[in-house]
Amino acid sequence: MEELRERVERFIREHELIPVGGEVTCLVSGGADSTCLWHLLGSLGYGVSALHVNHRLRGADADDDARFCAEVLGAEVVEHDGRGLSEAALREQRRSVGRDRLRATGHTASDQVETILYRLVSRGAATGMTPRGEDGVVHPLLPLWRDETEAYCRAAGLDFRRDASNAETKRGLIREEILPLLRRLHPAADDNILRALDTRTTLSPALAELLAAPVGSKRVDLGGGLQAVREHERLWLEHGPVELAGEIRWGEWIIRSELQGLRVRGWRPGDRLAGRRRKIQDVFVDAKVPRSEREAWPLVVRGDEVVAVPGIVEHPEVEAVRG
Repeated sequence: MEELRERVERFIREHELIPVGGEVTCLVSGGADSTCLWHLLGSLGYGVSALHVNHRLRGADADDDARFCAEVLGAEVVEHDGRGLSEAALREQRRSVGRDRLRATGHTASDQVETILYRLVSRGAATGMTPRGEDGVVHPLLPLWRDETEAYCRAAGLDFRRDASNAETKRGLIREEILPLLRRLHPAADDNILRALDTRTTLSPALAELLAAPVGSKRVDLGGGLQAVREHERLWLEHGPVELAGEIRWGEWIIRSELQGLRVRGWRPGDRLAGRRRKIQDVFVDAKVPRSEREAWPLVVRGDEVVAVPGIVEHPEVEAVRG
């Protein structure tokens, strides 16, 4: 169990998924993966809560799942009528709750393999889930396999539920029928499919997904604190948000503050000053900052609000020096 915890914690820190000791809400179904997620993150010292969505599709079984999540995992249970909805719509229904907090799912390397196969067939691109999704939901268990989460639950004495309806989904078809056939072709099929994300010589899976997406606005986490941003036909790289703990360097800038809860990141279209008074784009225009320099210009933020723009908009408790 300790080795599993170390792998997950290393993955969380590498991709900056959850602040050290921070709060996170686990989206739980009652299955082994989400139950493992809830328990493992708590054992690592994170402030863990749980959230379960009951789509009311499976009668008594769905009610039993909801009761298990509430009683065993202490989950908040939200009911949505999912009758007649597609798999994608049901997923969106689940992701619509808890948007005011950091959320995590129990997706594992096994889910990643299924995702790669589905996207290869449906899109012609061998891409997978990124550590942090576009909606901000994080996936801390991607380093683990499904059998490892079940083994973790057994070792920790944790009960979990099994959803028989999973076999009826597209993911269930891949899991129950396609992957067993591929394993007959080669026993290391799962590992080799997953390795497709690591051995591409041109683009990372996340960047390939970004370029393959329909034209528009999109942002993906490339890991190591680096993000790729696409705005229609323009593409650039920027640093991900960095906690402003005392002093940091951002390009040519040295930024200091003792205020809690501040982070430094690059400009995003639509950003506004705290209180939503002015768009940052207008701030750059008034300050005659060339368009080519705006993506690299640091912003000091609290949540989604910009509290300071170094060299342009000052904050009494933020010091920024260029040079």
